Amino acid sequence: MNIRKAIDQDRHEVWEIFTAVIQTGDTYVFAPDTAKEDLDKHWFSPYMDTYVLEENGEILGTYIIKPNQIDLGSHIANASYMVHPKAQGRGIGNLLCEHSLMEARKFGFLAMQFNLVVSTNKVAVKLWQKFGFEIIGTIPDGFNHLRLGYVDAFIMYLKL
Repeated sequence: MNIRKAIDQDRHEVWEIFTAVIQTGDTYVFAPDTAKEDLDKHWFSPYMDTYVLEENGEILGTYIIKPNQIDLGSHIANASYMVHPKAQGRGIGNLLCEHSLMEARKFGFLAMQFNLVVSTNKVAVKLWQKFGFEIIGTIPDGFNHLRLGYVDAFIMYLKL
């Protein structure tokens, strides 16, 4: 498996992952019917860096890294990760997180913060905690889960 910066030719495969992941409405704030035209602003915007994980020429995962806030808050990174449903359970999320933390340090970020981790996404919460992220806040009913209704969301933080 190889993680590299995304290129224009990757957009279609990244879209396939993006749309498959958001269809469930249980982990990301994006509406399941998000238009393909919106992928650029959500995953390929100029203020973020986009990466893909490929195996045998097939993209199985992707992540973005960006400043969590502008200007005086730009020393803290933010990242989002997606793994193709057919490749889940193979440690790809682990590899993407590990890579993003190395990149964040390389870019000079002092910390990384996840602004909205769905509390019912136990796999993600456990993975981020494995990397040392702490839950520093809970947003009551912060996520409108498509099956469960309103559920809490966590703010998670790691000092780099």
